[in-house]
Amino acid sequence: MNALQNPLALIGRILLALVFVPAGWSKIGGFDGMVGYSASMGLPLPTVGVAIALVIELFGGLALLIGYRTRIAAIALAVFTLVASFFFHAYWSLPADQQMMQNLMFFKNIAITGGLLAFAAFGAGAFSLDARRSA
Repeated sequence: MNALQNPLALIGRILLALVFVPAGWSKIGGFDGMVGYSASMGLPLPTVGVAIALVIELFGGLALLIGYRTRIAAIALAVFTLVASFFFHAYWSLPADQQMMQNLMFFKNIAITGGLLAFAAFGAGAFSLDARRSA
């Protein structure tokens, strides 16, 4: 199983980055719309929040993808994902007939946070810029 550790870490980083990089990129073209949506969800300072989200998702996702300062990127993405879950997937505040999808999205984000924390704990693996920098 040790022979699979580094390829699996690479695949894990790629799959997690697929959540964040496109989301960050889409905020560039749809910034105003996202600010309006964020304001409607009760996010304080929505313009600042969306700008922060764009930077964290895009640059944190790219850092995770290439394995550059992976532990820092993973922690930043984990905190971002956890906070965003409470603002955008607050299923508990919805009527019972509207909770199912938001409940699913909330716990999907919790699981993603767990995966990110594993990268924060164990690093990016050998197939990363972090490994090349330390060699």
